[in-house]
Amino acid sequence: MVAFQENISLKAFNTFGIDEQARYFFAFQNTDQLFELLATDLFQQYPHIILGGGSNVLFTKQFEGIVLKNELSGIEIIEENEAQALVKFGAGEVWHECVLWAIQNGLGGIENLSLIPGTMGAAPMQNIGAYGVEIKSVVDHVIAVEKSSGKWRVFDNCECNFGYRESVFKHELKNQYIITAVVLKLQKQHKLQLGYGAIQEELTKRAIYQPSIKDVSDVVIAIRQSKLPDPKYIGNAGSFFKNPVISASKYDEIIMDHPEIPYYEQAEGIKIPAAWLIEQAGWKGYRDGDVGVHKKQALVLANYGNAKGLDIYNLSEQIINDVQFRYGIVLQREVNII
Repeated sequence: MVAFQENISLKAFNTFGIDEQARYFFAFQNTDQLFELLATDLFQQYPHIILGGGSNVLFTKQFEGIVLKNELSGIEIIEENEAQALVKFGAGEVWHECVLWAIQNGLGGIENLSLIPGTMGAAPMQNIGAYGVEIKSVVDHVIAVEKSSGKWRVFDNCECNFGYRESVFKHELKNQYIITAVVLKLQKQHKLQLGYGAIQEELTKRAIYQPSIKDVSDVVIAIRQSKLPDPKYIGNAGSFFKNPVISASKYDEIIMDHPEIPYYEQAEGIKIPAAWLIEQAGWKGYRDGDVGVHKKQALVLANYGNAKGLDIYNLSEQIINDVQFRYGIVLQREVNII
């Protein structure tokens, strides 16, 4: 029988550390509990959201529904050959722990994604990425349950419709499925991605000239720790904003007034670093009471104590409006607002 908890503080379940309440709360640890949950009257009657690590959500009010905590675990090699392995990860597994498991087992492909907060189930939803790698490059398929029917469905890589921090689970099929497991295609013959950010520079500093996947992971961890605050001590959700992608014609228009603006050419357009825009607008290091922009990384909005989610949201709105006024570029939030 599903035993819902009532009026539960969500402070421990989101990395911003926002102290809002959920009317009902339930953590499921196996698929039997999940199917029991789907059959309950409460699930049918109330709105609901699913939390993994709570690292990509901002609660701005109490949630008058059901907060579900996905704690489905397990790591299993389901197929392998001399070159690669298909590994099935439970959706509730901590992402970084999965990266470390892969490295310990000599499997490459996700080492650049070390130390990204959150769980495996959220990774394909967001198409997480860092240092030149996105999870879409290693996803073989995603296993999910349709909430309305309770039927299983397997999404292959193409069906996930991955884009920049996007997937089918955030748009066409938003809130329709619960991801239970993700199968990644990981490599035994490693093809390292060293050309993005400060990875190669840091490897050279360490006199590492033939790096292993562990070396790359160690360097990424060091770089991230030097720039990003630990949510254990400063509430945050990592990058709050996406890097905007604009058309070539829009870029040509902007550089007339701002020739110094950095850019990266992409298949879908011109990517502009959001951190640069925010920093140039003077927001980096800004603080007002318990709310602010981190002093080392302009993409990170922070809860320095007992901030309200609405305060953080309002700060993000000010930044969006200011950047739009200065550059004509509209920033989009990467974090889900509840």
